[in-house]
Amino acid sequence: MAIARPELRRISTRVAINATLLVAAVYLLVSIAVVAYVTGSLTAQVDHRLTDTAQRFAGGHLPDNDEIPPRPGDRLLGRAFWGIGPDGSVVATDQPTLALPERYRSVTTPTTITIGGSELRIAGAAVGDSHVVVGELMDPVNDARSTIVLGELLIAPILLLVVFFGAIAIGRRVATPIELARQRQLDFTADASHELRTPLSVIEANASLALAQPRDEAWYRRGFEKVDAESKRMRALLEDLLWLARFDATQRPVNSEPVDLGVLAAQTADRFEPVAEAKRLSLTVRADGDGAVISAPPEWLDRLLGVLLDNACKYSPEGGTVAVAVAADSNRVALTVDDTGPGIPEAERERIFDRFHRATSGPAGAGLGLAIADAIVRATDGRWNVAAAPAGGARMSVTWPRVSPGGGRVPVSATRHAQG
Repeated sequence: MAIARPELRRISTRVAINATLLVAAVYLLVSIAVVAYVTGSLTAQVDHRLTDTAQRFAGGHLPDNDEIPPRPGDRLLGRAFWGIGPDGSVVATDQPTLALPERYRSVTTPTTITIGGSELRIAGAAVGDSHVVVGELMDPVNDARSTIVLGELLIAPILLLVVFFGAIAIGRRVATPIELARQRQLDFTADASHELRTPLSVIEANASLALAQPRDEAWYRRGFEKVDAESKRMRALLEDLLWLARFDATQRPVNSEPVDLGVLAAQTADRFEPVAEAKRLSLTVRADGDGAVISAPPEWLDRLLGVLLDNACKYSPEGGTVAVAVAADSNRVALTVDDTGPGIPEAERERIFDRFHRATSGPAGAGLGLAIADAIVRATDGRWNVAAAPAGGARMSVTWPRVSPGGGRVPVSATRHAQG
């Protein structure tokens, strides 16, 4: 069944773009939050060091340049110190090249300033009538922030590409069965409309001709026979459509119970005796002993057998043969229906279960019988085997797991022991 690939690609691409934009927005917010958190955390550590350093001078006196001990480690960290006299002038400093602006000489709380192109974080404390200001270069903090931003910028395109193509792949995988189901629904509706249109056209034509002018009794009889035949055909089609609709809604067997397939096959064959007799067909049923028990809804199996026998009788020529066989093989039960009809071409065997598909040009039908049969087989854990019958017609065979009369599956080892 064809799927609208361009439409599928368009939808999946649109979903992928939306998903990528959403991830990009979330990633941007997270990246900003990470940068802000790291910058704030590192800045808080700098503030803690500056405050501790400034407080060390608060209980003493303001040192002059000769009293400031050399701090090579502090210089390596970018530390700076300014001693501010009572008149606001700088009386001591370990960074002669960094002139502290006058408006910051009485600072106490941590503040960020720029001196000579260098960004510093400063804090101060009172020392008697004087003031001390300590500072630290913000280069390590800025470098860390730049490294994080660069990493985020490098990760962003890779992440977004992975999200985009991943969303496309997932979107197509998810959308394919949805699109397939939609297409099947459209095809099913179109085929059902086509199949219903034919009998309705025949009924409408006969009604129009009957009303157009008076007719003789024989004509009316022929007309009503056609209306009756088309009405029955339409009724059968509607019943099949309703059954498939109910099955699609449930998708699982109900009221499963142990069923002797040999007994059920014999009962179904009895119902088809008049059909076989009308075409002078030889209808036989062979069931190999007891034990051909499977677990399934009996009404479903009855319908399956009805479909298989109806097709076999329909496609077999007059004087032909229809053979039904039920056998317990290992831990499975096999149902086989052979006919002497035209058979099913090997190229068509993959499509015979499609709804409204007909493999041959034989007697007219809606093409829903085998679709219903396939639905029953799949729902009851069965397996199909479609092949050519020994007489040249079609062989439709289904196998199911064998169960005991109590309902449990028969183990393989137990079955082999019984056969031995």
